[in-house]
Amino acid sequence: MFEQSVPVVEVGTVPEDGYLLDVREQDEWQAGRAPQAVHIPLSELAARAGEVPRDRQVYVVCRVGGRSAQAVQALNEAGWRAANVAGGMQAWALAGRPMEADGGADPQVV
Repeated sequence: MFEQSVPVVEVGTVPEDGYLLDVREQDEWQAGRAPQAVHIPLSELAARAGEVPRDRQVYVVCRVGGRSAQAVQALNEAGWRAANVAGGMQAWALAGRPMEADGGADPQVV
């Protein structure tokens, strides 16, 4: 699908201070996310792209990688430096990377 045409990085290589863009929907975000992530749902990305920094690498994540691949392709075509986080938040959780959820709930990937 998109994976051939977009840069991909492994979960373990995303720096703790990296700009992590989460393009999942609100309910997915609330259930579990990386603490440093910035949330812009894919459906809002075109209108809100100006919020994404152009002067640094952008790591894009969704649940498993499909929506984030679309976001990476669009961002890179528009002049950003973006990479898809392989395996999305499912891989993030499996790798034991930090996660948080709304309301103090145990974070989960939905």
